[in-house]
Order: sequence, then structure tokens, then C-alpha cells
Amino acid sequence: MLTILGDKQRFCDGVSRRNFLKVGALAMGGLGLTDILAAEAQAGVKSSHKSVIMVYLPGGLGHQDSFDLKLDAPSQMRGECKPTATNVSGIQICDLMPRLAKMMDKFAIVRSLVGARDEHANPLCLTGYPMAETSKNQPCLGAVVSNVFGAVDRTVPPFVDLIPKTQHKPYSITAPTGFLGRGYGAMRPDEQGGADMLLSGISQDRLSDRRRLLTSVDRFRRLVDHSDAIQATDAITQQAFNILTSRKFVEALDVSREDPKILEMYGKGQSTPAGDGAPLKNEQFLAARRLVEAGARCVTLAYGFWDFHGGNFSNLKKYLPMLDQAVSALVQDIHNRGLDKDVSVVVWGDFGRTPLINKDAGRDHWPAVASCLLAGGGMRTGQVIGSTTTDGGYADERPVHYRDVFATLYHNLGLDVRSQPVRDTLNRPVYLLEGHEPVSELI
Repeated sequence: MLTILGDKQRFCDGVSRRNFLKVGALAMGGLGLTDILAAEAQAGVKSSHKSVIMVYLPGGLGHQDSFDLKLDAPSQMRGECKPTATNVSGIQICDLMPRLAKMMDKFAIVRSLVGARDEHANPLCLTGYPMAETSKNQPCLGAVVSNVFGAVDRTVPPFVDLIPKTQHKPYSITAPTGFLGRGYGAMRPDEQGGADMLLSGISQDRLSDRRRLLTSVDRFRRLVDHSDAIQATDAITQQAFNILTSRKFVEALDVSREDPKILEMYGKGQSTPAGDGAPLKNEQFLAARRLVEAGARCVTLAYGFWDFHGGNFSNLKKYLPMLDQAVSALVQDIHNRGLDKDVSVVVWGDFGRTPLINKDAGRDHWPAVASCLLAGGGMRTGQVIGSTTTDGGYADERPVHYRDVFATLYHNLGLDVRSQPVRDTLNRPVYLLEGHEPVSELI
């Protein structure tokens, strides 16, 4: 939905402005493209281009059946998954992920991830905080990146959220901007891959005509009102036009433009949602790589459904190979393109799963400990950090909090959360992740 000539609005600064451009499906809570750009302008544009791709696994993947197999546990805890050796001596993972096993030197596994709560929702994996604390104004990483670093390219949003709407709504909560203000929210392309960025029914020539018409009308208004706010709005409007009339963002989302060999490497996955979670679209991993290459600083996506209270092992046999192909392709592609020092990848979910397998051959919720997978960002890979008890129930050595991982991701981006505050909407300094610091083994 594109609104060309909207109604006039009275803003809190008392200046009348025209609601000139608004993108429907890309808006967050009623915000339009110009609102986002206006907020970004306050932060300025930095020259560095580090980025993060965050892969959220709705429902929580069982750590004992993926990256932390418990071969010495009793059978009612050990389960059916078999180990496979990786290309790093001493590291084994589930044999349903052979591609990852062959390139484990490009990954780091955290087996002692703590800090989760028993809740099915994405805020923990987007902010480092569970829902209750996120509601207290905690911003997500993408919003922080937009605030601190701004856009790399004014035709590409710095923060893009590819998480689709899910049947269980908390899996797809809009990434919170918290104390930074709503203007730092993500661009959220619709499921058609950014169709709303196209000017449906309006050619660029026609849009230019309307722009000239608006310019002539506003020229008279500017004779009356020469406030800085109006001139700033004109600059923001120019940026909005740049995005809408540039094909760079839309083309980054269009994975069909890739070499067929690259498309084959990523695979298709599954377009229909799994359970009440997300589809297993492998193409979104490729879209994420294309977006960061085009200039996005943070891309979030959701993959599948991993809340297997029943039929855990039969489901894993179906879905783990898809995840294996998607994640391995993304990280290999990043390395092939020389982006491994600049693009950080994190793969994780809501929490871990119970050590004890239930009567329905499933594992239930277990927030005490989980695993996560990290790659890129110049991190030290080819290692396992931390361990869990024999049954996989608790962190045994080197507990790592979700927020410690976030501190590491911020470090990779060039933001030291220990010494560099960010500014809230009242320009007050706020320190992120107090009490947490980057994982020393990774940096």
C-alpha cells in the first residue's frame, strides 16, 4: 500500500506536514517509511558495515538431540539420535546434520546457554530478555544497530525482519524498539518477498509527476513556514523516495536472481508452516545474505517449529536435515564471499528440552539450559564452549547467558556495551546488558 497524497497532520512540534509516503506492510504499528528514516537521521550514518543474521528456531530445539548428545545417559534420556564426528577433532553432533559436521571448523557451539524462561516467544532471541522484561522497554539488537550506526545505504533499511506471522503469535512478536523509540523498528516485507515495495499500479513516471505536483504545492507552503522541522522532513521524504524508486532492496529480496548453483546449495526447504511455528524456507537464508551484502546491518528470520512434546525423533529426522542444509549453505556462502569477518550468524531457540523422554516419545520444555550455534563475525570458531551435566539437565562448566552472546554480537558490530551507552528518546545515556560481557573465548 502506497499513499501518495495523505491528510495533513499536526505533530507535537506544532508544525503542519503532509503525510507524504507510507508503506503498508513495511510499517510497524502504524509507522511509515518516513518515520523510520527520520529517527535514523538522528543517529547519523557510520562508514563501517558489520552485520548480524539472527536465526530463531520457534519452540526450542532439543540440545541433547542436536549439538550436545548425551551418549552416556540412560536410554530414557539419551534418545535415538546418533553422533557423527565433525572435521574438528573431539567434537560430535547429531548425524542428521552431516553438512554442518563437515565444516564445524567454521562454527562455535555454546552448550551451556542459560537465562531462558518457560515461554514460547521470540523476544529472548531478539533482545536477550524474556517477554516480561522486554515489555519494560528493552530494545532488540536490530533497533540498537539502527540507532547507533544508521544506514549503510539510504536505499536499504539497516534492520530487516523476515519473521513471518505465525499461528502461535508470540513466535512472531514485532521486534521491540523499547526506549529507543518506534522509529528504529524493522522493515518487514510481506510473504510475497517485498511486493509492497513495488509501486502497484503506479509507474515511476507517474510517481515523479505526483512528486512534482506535491513540490509545487509545498513550495507555496514553505514561503509561509521555513522551520527547520519542515526542511528536515523534506530531506526524509527524499530518502523515502530513494528507497521506493530504487530496486536495490527489492532485488536483494529476490533470490531468483542468484546463480542456480547457489540456489541449489541452499535448497528449498518447506514452504508450509510446521506446527504453529514458521515455514522452513531455506530461501530466506539466501535472502538474508543478499540483504546484508546490499547494506542491511541486521536481518532476523524464523525457521520451523521445534516444540516436539510428541514424536520428537520422527520429526527431527524430517526437519534437522533441512536446517542442516540451510545453515551450512549460509555460512559457506558467507565465507566464499569473504564476509566471514563482517557477518555474524547466531542460531538458537526459546530454551532447551527435558532430559527425560516422555511417554509420547517427546521432550518437554526445559529453560534451565540450551545450546546455540555461532559463526562468522571474526569469531574464534571450531570450538565448543561450556558443558552440561551427564543428563543434559544443567550447565556444568562455563555457563553462558543469552545476554553474554548478545554482548558478543554487539562487540562484533563494533559496540562495546560495557563502555558505550546508547541514547533513549530523551537523549539520556543507557547502558545495554548491564552485568554481561562478550564471551572471551569467541573474541
